[in-house]
Amino acid sequence: MRVVSQYIAIAFGLAVLVGASHAVAGFGEPSPWQLGLQHANTPVMDSIIGFNDVLLYILAAIAGLIFVLLIVVMVRFNKYAHPTPSKRTGNWPLEVAWTLIPFCIVAFIVFLSFRLLFFEADIPRADLTVKATGHQWFWGYSYPDHGNFKFYSEMLNDESRKPGQPRLLAVNNDLVVPVNKVVRIQAIGGDVIHSFSVPSFGIKIDAIPGRLNETWFQATREGMYYGQCSELCGMNHSFMPIAIRVVSEQEFKAWVDDAKKKYAQGPASRATETARLESTGANE
Repeated sequence: MRVVSQYIAIAFGLAVLVGASHAVAGFGEPSPWQLGLQHANTPVMDSIIGFNDVLLYILAAIAGLIFVLLIVVMVRFNKYAHPTPSKRTGNWPLEVAWTLIPFCIVAFIVFLSFRLLFFEADIPRADLTVKATGHQWFWGYSYPDHGNFKFYSEMLNDESRKPGQPRLLAVNNDLVVPVNKVVRIQAIGGDVIHSFSVPSFGIKIDAIPGRLNETWFQATREGMYYGQCSELCGMNHSFMPIAIRVVSEQEFKAWVDDAKKKYAQGPASRATETARLESTGANE
């Protein structure tokens, strides 16, 4: 009975820890003392968190069972409680059980993981396409199906940040997308390998020079969501954040109309990119 109460206490502690981790997790950005994953804002991230929680429960149950078995062995089969050891050499039902049960657990995990992988890789029909180009060390964004414009997104320093903007994550030009729309991200590297990653969206895709990789998301809530380059791309790797602003469809249309005028492609914008690349030594 004592062993059972200990097992219940451990299970309760793990459940409290799981609940607490989601309670302090960030919404769109990291939070102080964060224990769990950031809150989900896409169906993919919802599935990732669900898969993570299922694995945690499975691991907790296995660890708890092993702990209980160890206690039972130490209590019932020590030299004082069991001075005459058993001479049993085999137990085929037990051997079959400890082979089949782990196999079934692994098969169940494989099924869940494959289902999640296919969900991430199968890009639905997109309402919007955004091409993200990684440079040393900033991002360039273009909207191929919403006009011929491109802009660059660079991290704001402490002097340029406004009150409320997070340090090392706020940028001068946000990537703007509409809420509840399927957004296809086409990622490519302009110089070296980068990685486009936004935790709240559950996306992470390498941006490789000469290769166009794709991923997708569908944001379900408006707001600001931050990510970072997740590939070691050079000296300022940690200073090329990703800031995505999710707005209503009406706000997005108004932003596109303004962006076509503000970020219209031309010699000036290409000259700016060349000057930036040369200043960082990327063209050498």
